[in-house]
Amino acid sequence: MIKCIAIDDEPLALELLKKYINKIAFLNLVATCDNAFDAMEEMQKQQVDLIFIDIQMPELTGLQFISSLEKKPLAIVITAYKEFALESFDLDVVDYLLKPVPMDRFLKACNRAKDRFGMLTAQTNDQTKDPDHFFVNVDYSQVKLKFIDILWLKGYGDYLKFYLKNNTQPLVVRMSFKEIVSILPPKQFIRIHKSYMVAIDEITSIRKSSLFLGELEFSVGESYKESVEKLIG
Repeated sequence: MIKCIAIDDEPLALELLKKYINKIAFLNLVATCDNAFDAMEEMQKQQVDLIFIDIQMPELTGLQFISSLEKKPLAIVITAYKEFALESFDLDVVDYLLKPVPMDRFLKACNRAKDRFGMLTAQTNDQTKDPDHFFVNVDYSQVKLKFIDILWLKGYGDYLKFYLKNNTQPLVVRMSFKEIVSILPPKQFIRIHKSYMVAIDEITSIRKSSLFLGELEFSVGESYKESVEKLIG
C-alpha cells in the first residue's frame, strides 16, 4: 500500500480528491489537509509515500512546499493553472493534473506513481540487502567472487589462495587475511586456523581437532576450537 495525503485549500476539491483516492486499492489515504503547514506536521508524524497537492494555497504554495522538503515523497500536482507545469516537472513530480480531473486521468497518474514507487522500493531493497560477492584484483583485472563459490581459502604472507567450486586450480590474490576476514560474512565462513577459512555449508564432518570438507581434512588451531565447537552446539 502507498501511504498518501491530500492537500487542497478548497473543501469541495479536497472532498472529491478523497473520494477518488478511496476508490484505488493500492492507495492508503492517511490524512487530508487544507494547507501546507498541516501537511508538514502530518509528514513529521508518519511516513508518507505520495502527496496529492494543489498549487495555489495561502501562505505557502504547493510548489514552495515541495521545494522545502528535505526528503521528498512522490507528488502529483492537481491545479486549475496550466502555467506551472514546467516548474512542477523540474521538481520531479509524477504527474500534473488540471482541474476538473476526470477519474480515468486520475487513475493514470496514480498508476504512474505506483510504478515509480515500485522502482524506488526495489532500489532501496537492493541497497540494504546483504552483498553476495566481492571483487579481487587478479592480473590487473577486477574479478568477481561470489561467496557461494568459495570452498575454502589459505593465507600465506601477503597472499591468499581461494579454492573455488568448479575450479581445479586455486585463485591467487594479493590480499591479507585481515582484509578477507572483514569481507566474508561470519554466518557463511569460519576461521579454523591462523591460515585457513572454510565455508560452513561445505563442512561434512567435525572431529575433536579437525574437520572435513568431503575427503579434505583440515586441522583446527587451538585458539579456534571453541568457534568450531559452537557449530555443533
